[in-house]
Formats: sequence, C-alpha cells, structure tokens
Amino acid sequence: MNRKYMALALAAALTLPAAAARADTQPPPRIIVSGEGQASVAPDLALLSLAVMREAKTAREALDANNDAMAAVIAAMKAAGIDERDLQTSGIQIQPRYNFTNKPDGSQTAELVAYQVTNTLSVRIRDVAKTGEILDKAVSLGVNQGGGITFSNDNPAKVITQARKLAVADAIDKAKVLAEAAGVSIGRVLEITDQSFSPMPMPMEAKSFDRAMGAAPVQAGENAYRVQVNVTFEMKN
Repeated sequence: MNRKYMALALAAALTLPAAAARADTQPPPRIIVSGEGQASVAPDLALLSLAVMREAKTAREALDANNDAMAAVIAAMKAAGIDERDLQTSGIQIQPRYNFTNKPDGSQTAELVAYQVTNTLSVRIRDVAKTGEILDKAVSLGVNQGGGITFSNDNPAKVITQARKLAVADAIDKAKVLAEAAGVSIGRVLEITDQSFSPMPMPMEAKSFDRAMGAAPVQAGENAYRVQVNVTFEMKN
C-alpha cells in the first residue's frame, strides 16, 4: 500500500471515533415543563407592631413620658403571656416639631413648639386568638400609633413540602400531555429546580387609635404557600 492510501486510511480511522464521540455527547431529546403547587394552612403567629408617641416641651420630658408609657405596655404584654423573646424594640425616634409662619416677603419663620418621641415595639403573638385582646389592652395603656398586623407560621415546612409534591405532580401531568400530543413518551427525569413563594401578608393597618375603640375583631384566615418547579424529562420516540 502506497503512502497516499495509508494516510487516507489513518485519517478515516481517527475520524470515525471522533464522530462517534460527538454523537455520544449530543444531549438527548427532552421535554421541559413547569409545574405549580399550592397548599394552605391556618396561621399560628400574629406579628403586631405597636408604637407609643409622646410630646413635650423638651426632649427629656417627651422621652420620660414615652418611657413610662412603653414600660406599662411591655409589662402588660408579659402579663398576657407574651415571652420576652417575642418582644423586640424595633425603633426609637426623637424629632422636633415646628410651627411655620409665612411672611409677606415669601420667607418662613420656624418656631420650635415641642419634641416628639416615638418608641415602636414588635410583638409576636403565638396564640392568634388573643390578638384582638392584646391590641385592645395595648391601646388602653397608651399605644397611639402603629397597629400593623401580619399573620405567619412558625414552621411552614410541612405545608411547603405538600405544595412541592403537588407542583411535581403537576409538571408530570403536563409533560405527559405534551408527549402524547407529539406522539412520543417521557423518560427519566434529567433535572428539577424549584422555587418557593411565601404567602402574601394579610395586613391590618391603623395609624392612630381611639382609646374607646374596644376590642378589635381579628380574622386570621389562611396562609397559602406556593411552589413552582421546572422539570426536564428525557423524551422517548
């Protein structure tokens, strides 16, 4: 065999395994679908924001008045069965209050008339049924701002797992429908990714309170947890 034919034979011998290797590395045909699952559960936590605002001629007087009022609120929370770990100061703000007077020349004069001190307390209520009672008690002791309530769950792992299973089942059903419509079938699962969504908070807002408002009626409802999964299936002819 002359050198020319030997070179061609060698090139063919090298090309065939390389082509086979490329064929082996080609991804198999696949079907990619998304599935959604949702599960609901009654909340077992109420998160309450309470604020006390006091005003006085001096910052010191305003702070002292605020401290006395907030101390009474915290003592009442503990007496109602709220643990110390569920009480957290989330902000203290001291700011002056001015009266502004417009002058004929278009300028303004500012007169300092008082100082305002606001202390905000975050309360975690583990007995949701007591939320209205605790809110009413706080208002009677001097809480006059805040009032934001959101309902949550201490450990939503089980309900999220339920939602995740429903999402995967939804993805499988979708993949089967698509495969049947295309005249193919689904094979093994090649990849799964998921994303969990916390429930939207259900707020109950009140920027100011009337001491005579009475116990606030509170409905906790349910929290819905949603999971979305993306699943890649092998496609079989």
